[in-house]
Amino acid sequence: MINRNMIYNNDCIIGMANLPDNSVQMILTDPPYLVNYKDRAGRSVANDMASNSNWLTPAFSEMYRVLDNNSYAVVFYGWNEVDKFMNAWRKAGFRIIGHFIFYKKYASNGRKDKKHMEYRHECAYLLAKGYPQPFEVLPSVMGWNYTGNKYHPTQKPIDLLLKLINAFCPIGGVVLDPFMGSASTAMACIKSNIFNYLGYELDNNYFSIAMNRINAKMANKNQNNYLPQSTNNSHFQNRQQLNQRGHYAN
Repeated sequence: MINRNMIYNNDCIIGMANLPDNSVQMILTDPPYLVNYKDRAGRSVANDMASNSNWLTPAFSEMYRVLDNNSYAVVFYGWNEVDKFMNAWRKAGFRIIGHFIFYKKYASNGRKDKKHMEYRHECAYLLAKGYPQPFEVLPSVMGWNYTGNKYHPTQKPIDLLLKLINAFCPIGGVVLDPFMGSASTAMACIKSNIFNYLGYELDNNYFSIAMNRINAKMANKNQNNYLPQSTNNSHFQNRQQLNQRGHYAN
């Protein structure tokens, strides 16, 4: 058993080393893109330096080890460093089985950065350990709702993350996000009421933001903490939904 619905303020490589093999049912993560990114407010992301990609292979090797057999990983990435990501995924053992484009109605790059084109999309690869089957077949191109990046410079939309989780994670499963940021993956799991999360965040500031977001959300649900869930408790009220798709047995 692993601790569910927890975020650790820790290096994910160190943290994941303490997890058993095959202990999570999906990975959904937005790692540093190796592009030295800074937003308009000057915020940056830890380990986002193009000169430092040494963490890629050990991080994804640990992800592959802890991911359950016949399971999925959805990984956002930096397109201009895709060769480094591909190399790390393949070394870890992942099969690359799909690619998502999320189109935006706005350009991500500012006026000074529009040297050749406007950046109007985000992208992610669908990876597999073994030969899983999805619970829903998603289109390869989907829309993107602007988050405002209030909590994090590369903040992802909760509804989109939940759509990915619904398609690729069994009910009651644990979604691992080794680069949790401001906890958008966790917020998607909490919103679902049927998925669990586990994550790591190295940056102290984003870790604090993540915990504040979760605590505020749970306060709205009249709870002090987000308690670990399983397929055996009253958290799963929609039994018809549970019966219509696979679920993870603890």
